Amino acid sequence: SSDLDTLSMLQEVAPKPLVLRQIPIWERGIVTGYVDLALERAHIYREHAASEIVEMKGEVQAREGEARFQMLEKLADYNEHLMEELLSDVPPPRDEIFADLQRDLVEGHIVPVFFGSAERDNGIRRLLKALRHETPEVERVANRLGFGGKDTVLRVMKTYHSAHGGKLSLARVLSGQVKDGMVLYSDHKEARVSGLFSLKGEGQIKLVEARAGDTVALGRMDNIATGEILSSAKTGARTNLTAETLVPVYAMAISAADRKDEVKITTAIAKLRDEDPSLGFEQNPELHEMSLFGQGEIHLKVAVERLASKYGLTLRTSRPRVPYKETIRKAVSQRGRHKRQSGGHGQFGDVVLEVRPQPRGAGFAFEEKISGGVVPRNFIPSVEKGVVEYLKQGPLGFPVVDVAIALTDGSYHSVDSSDAAFQTAARIAMAEGMPHCGPVLLEPIMHVSVHVPSDATANVNAVVASRRGRILGFDAREGWKGWDTVEAEIPQAELHDLIVELRSLTQGVGTYEQHFDHLAELVGKVADHIVSSRKAA
Repeated sequence: SSDLDTLSMLQEVAPKPLVLRQIPIWERGIVTGYVDLALERAHIYREHAASEIVEMKGEVQAREGEARFQMLEKLADYNEHLMEELLSDVPPPRDEIFADLQRDLVEGHIVPVFFGSAERDNGIRRLLKALRHETPEVERVANRLGFGGKDTVLRVMKTYHSAHGGKLSLARVLSGQVKDGMVLYSDHKEARVSGLFSLKGEGQIKLVEARAGDTVALGRMDNIATGEILSSAKTGARTNLTAETLVPVYAMAISAADRKDEVKITTAIAKLRDEDPSLGFEQNPELHEMSLFGQGEIHLKVAVERLASKYGLTLRTSRPRVPYKETIRKAVSQRGRHKRQSGGHGQFGDVVLEVRPQPRGAGFAFEEKISGGVVPRNFIPSVEKGVVEYLKQGPLGFPVVDVAIALTDGSYHSVDSSDAAFQTAARIAMAEGMPHCGPVLLEPIMHVSVHVPSDATANVNAVVASRRGRILGFDAREGWKGWDTVEAEIPQAELHDLIVELRSLTQGVGTYEQHFDHLAELVGKVADHIVSSRKAA
């Protein structure tokens, strides 16, 4: 069944045994309730209400007996008395089972597994009850994280920006006590608590103080981010706690629907990223484009909807553009002459430029090879400036890279020559010479590390091939039993929805990381389409 498939897939990547605490009750392919394996009770879900206990019989009872025995077997690995009871077919008392479940969780031997639907409010009360009664006390948490003593220590778990109350940092007090007005420290930063609250839905209940184990909201901790450890000690808390950062796997280009809102975007997104550190944001000056990065299309759609509802920002969204470049294959020498006479001083600039290709990745180079002062030295920087200006958009419509330009000849007028005239002459020489240099499109190629369960590795090879990619090799994923990492090179243009395909192949668990590797020539129908689309735009 799908629930056991999901559990076995999770177990493959979990460092500790997963202990199933419930099994689902299925009706016509839909989960209508669950059986609690510790209490041996069957419950039927009621939407937005507590579940209802029903009689357990037939197939459900048979499945419950088998699943419960498997749960007890895992617990018996850490309890000799329970092992003896199972071997002797003696039913263990419920109190003993709950004590074992709690102790094994507290000591870090097992991970209990519950299930439900947050959308329908199913299973949530049972999970909250387990969190209340079975999770370790705060002193154990502090010891596990490597600190204790009299210092006040808090961990910021979440950040909110309320409409009128400013920034709120939701934090759990791990040791000591915290009071309103108290100064706390984190990584050589300090912040004063401006308001101490207990949150209940949208409501805020003002507190005088909070103690270890409490979860509270701290007001106006403006320079403190989600995940930080706060301490009353000026040196900050010494802890072995590390915050996990999620690698972005999906991007969406954004722009303001109303131009007057453009100035608000960066401030609003900064607040949104305070609340959700897994969001990324980038402004690309070359593409004149802003992009949001996250864990998938729905993640980013929710972010855009929150920007609209919370900050009144209506955004247009689109697929991000690819930063194509272009280069040349042949060398050319070209004269550029700019002469204009319109009363008074005229404009005169005359240059001969040698344009030649450079090796991939060598970048741009400019030199002057003139003799006899045919172009005065004070105008040579203007020639280079004109060349650089042209290279922002070459004959194919993209920034030009890996070219060398040499100023080899030219002439000037003692009155009419100027910086502007020589800039224009250089641009003319480039515009007339570059189309004869064999211009060619370059696309960015990314190094991609795809992480999937081993049974999906063969499918990943096919996915890479279908995206014009090249497999570099694969190996077992370090620290992940039953997983592989496939290394590949894939064009950036083919990566936009890769995460969607990976997740569909792997029941949602596959992922990848990427970084820029190199630029590669792109020719043929794909290149022709890109160039024609650029010209049309």
